[in-house]
This record gives sequence, C-alpha cells and structure tokens, in this order.
Amino acid sequence: MSRGNQRELARKRNAKKDASTNKDKKKGGDPKKRMENDASILRAKQKAADERKAQETADKAKSRK
Repeated sequence: MSRGNQRELARKRNAKKDASTNKDKKKGGDPKKRMENDASILRAKQKAADERKAQETADKAKSRK
C-alpha cells in the first residue's frame, strides 16, 4: 500500500474546499431580524398557496354545474 502523498494532498484540497464553502453559508446580521423576515416570507407563501387552493376549488365547483 504505497500511495505516496495522495492522502495528504486530498486532505489539503478538502480542507480548502470546506473553508471556502463555510464562508458562503454564514449569514450576517441580527438573527432575530432574519428569523422574522423568514417567517414573513413563509406567511406570504402560505397565503398565496391558500388563495390558489381556494381558487382551484371554486373553479371545480363552477365546472360541475
């Protein structure tokens, strides 16, 4: 089993890759503001989904008549 320095090179590449992806994942700013913003976005999406669902049921009721 002689792999030479391949393991060490692979470790270095993976460490470099992990370091660059960890920077991108971190979000800045106030966590409470971010949570409130995320919650408002989800509420808006849910409202739109509910409206779309209500419209589809209304359309189905019209088509049955």
